[in-house]
Amino acid sequence: MLIKLRFPALFLFLLLVGCRAGGPGTPARTVASFFSKYDGRAGFKTTEWSADLLERLALVKAAKFLGGSELTNGITGIRSAKVITFTPTSGAARELAQQGLRQEATGILQGEKYTPISTAGFGGSDYAISTRGSGDKISEFAALGSLPDVADSFVLVAVNGNFTRSQVEALSKYLPQLVQATSK
Repeated sequence: MLIKLRFPALFLFLLLVGCRAGGPGTPARTVASFFSKYDGRAGFKTTEWSADLLERLALVKAAKFLGGSELTNGITGIRSAKVITFTPTSGAARELAQQGLRQEATGILQGEKYTPISTAGFGGSDYAISTRGSGDKISEFAALGSLPDVADSFVLVAVNGNFTRSQVEALSKYLPQLVQATSK
């Protein structure tokens, strides 16, 4: 009898966990599945960047000019980055934004144990930055935000590499400009 009571409770628990992310349709469970779910849909644009040697050298040179070893070291620590932007292009697209696109992404980051960090005080980034790693060693960070001057827009940036918290903070100062450059 104890086993019979546990199965329905376990089923209910799994059902509730599955609903944690909210959002339109079946919620994605990982950052990668979020990109897969929305890639190619109307209003979405995905950009991928893998750090090959020439791109990295150009970025490091630019980072030195912009000022900062933390930024330079952050750039050299990037292995790959993905950006997905959403601009509502129709009534159906606006409905998608209202159904909880941002809540779905936030739920994924919480479920994958990303730790939010405060972005106040370093560059005024409008992005909510979350990191994943151990101690001061960060292996991934994600940023949620929106495009400037675009109502109901959405941006998710996912970056993999080797970083410190201060490097992530330095990189996050330039996220808005980077996203704007890649979303055109």
